[in-house]
Amino acid sequence: MQGNGHSRSVLIFGGAGFIGSNWASRLLDQSETKVHIFDNLSREGSRHNLEWLEKKAKKSRRLEITIGDVRNAKLVERAVRSATEIYQLAAQVAVTTSVKDPRLDFEVNLLGTLNVLEAARMHGRRPFLLFTSTNKVYGACGESQEKLEKGTSEAQPLDFHSPYGCSKGAADQYVRDYSRIYGLPTIVLRMSCIAGPRQFGNEDQGWLAHFLYSALQEIPVTIYGDGLQVRDVLNVNDLLNAFEAVREKLPVTAGSVYNIGGGPANAESLLGVIERIKTLTGKRLEYTKAKGRPGDQQLYVTDFSKLHNDTGWTPAIDLTGTMESIYQWWRSNRDLLPSHAAKVPERTFGMLQPEPLRAA
Repeated sequence: MQGNGHSRSVLIFGGAGFIGSNWASRLLDQSETKVHIFDNLSREGSRHNLEWLEKKAKKSRRLEITIGDVRNAKLVERAVRSATEIYQLAAQVAVTTSVKDPRLDFEVNLLGTLNVLEAARMHGRRPFLLFTSTNKVYGACGESQEKLEKGTSEAQPLDFHSPYGCSKGAADQYVRDYSRIYGLPTIVLRMSCIAGPRQFGNEDQGWLAHFLYSALQEIPVTIYGDGLQVRDVLNVNDLLNAFEAVREKLPVTAGSVYNIGGGPANAESLLGVIERIKTLTGKRLEYTKAKGRPGDQQLYVTDFSKLHNDTGWTPAIDLTGTMESIYQWWRSNRDLLPSHAAKVPERTFGMLQPEPLRAA
């Protein structure tokens, strides 16, 4: 398998985002690993994350940066050329945005991922490729006590209920098929709610951090639906452990799709999280209720037993620990989260002109 020891050259699409920046930081702690971040910096906080990584890598000069968009096939192909590992984390991440602008959602999530796959296929050396998908590929997936206690497994039929679910679901099937048809060693991780430090949560994405920051800043939020929606939460560092686990077990995991999340032990309702925030911080989050939004799941809990059986992976950080880690990060970085951050900013997602490749 490629990518071991000093030969690791890791390309992270979406590397300045929440998950990507945490992954890049961990890789930069490995003295022989080269890290290449590819990001269009459209996400809230991505420029801060990039500056943080540049400072971290200043002495080693093992960090390369491309400011660009995954919809730019030529730029993607150029970035992939020297990679031994590829992590396709770049995405349009909000169901609400996908409903408002399904073409944008399609172009970023599906066409962008196809660009990455094609570049990897033409690479010639079969680089390892990991794609982060979503639990939204299962649609409503049903509500039952069994689903709450055992979680949703990969046997659950795909049932896309939003443009976001469609684009991510179609992309994860392409990733799976490129392993079967072209022999690429690919992995798909269908993620539940990922949370932790460096998450710039807002109303549409990163809801746990959004709730916590809003309570700390005494900013009311809107809950869409009855507040009894249940989600399982996974700490971002446990997700990164899974990245490592599936790569280490590649003879077993290549070509596989895995559900990943905190599981039943780390599941909680929105109203339950609000009570936990009060216990943790002493602050009560004020909220109003509104009609549920299209594509929202009332109940989703992960059954990660397939991933555990194949790799031995299991979550190490519980929901309380995850909330504490977000709280501690906020206390050290509150200047990066002005009071207006609780609102979803207007953004332009047009194609950015790429900057030259540069090293940090």
